[in-house]
Amino acid sequence: MKHPTSRMLHSYWDRLRRGRAAPERSEIEPGEIRNLLADSMILEVDVPRRAATVRLAGTHVCALFGRELKGRAFADLWGAPEADPWRLIETVALDTLGIVAGLRASTAEGTVADLELILLPLRHQGQTQARILGALSPHCVPSWLGLRPVVRLQATSLRVLQDPVAAGDAAATLEDLPVPANDAAPLRRGHLLVHPGGRT
Repeated sequence: MKHPTSRMLHSYWDRLRRGRAAPERSEIEPGEIRNLLADSMILEVDVPRRAATVRLAGTHVCALFGRELKGRAFADLWGAPEADPWRLIETVALDTLGIVAGLRASTAEGTVADLELILLPLRHQGQTQARILGALSPHCVPSWLGLRPVVRLQATSLRVLQDPVAAGDAAATLEDLPVPANDAAPLRRGHLLVHPGGRT
């Protein structure tokens, strides 16, 4: 997680869940995350239809797209029929795991901005496949925010946030820590995992 909003929202969510896979939707207190609300959203998940709908979206998120997003399909925000954000929703809702994705946002004029998306599972009326808490934040606030709406999103990176301590384990090992989904398979060197990459 690179963006402060993502880190703070994850920290709040992690504190609320108190060792559970996910906190209840009713446990979210907007006043406790007032500084994050403008970049935050809540999605409603419909597993049989493989779809998610925006239930709530903060003012900054709506400004990115130049319209109110409540009631809109999450997939519509991506602006491309070939885009399939359901795999992100599926990981969060069905596997009860958080994700962080790097996104490239484009306007009709061709201007771009880099965003960070975090999605975290929420329980709703006892179900872990019904709601998702998230945030969508630009790394640098673009000068055109609110003037030129985003018409296309493209994922540039994806990280699954695995729970670092499995149930019953006293400590996390390196294998348990999050690994970017687009990385090559790491090699084991003793107690370390080595990821292929260039020299610096």
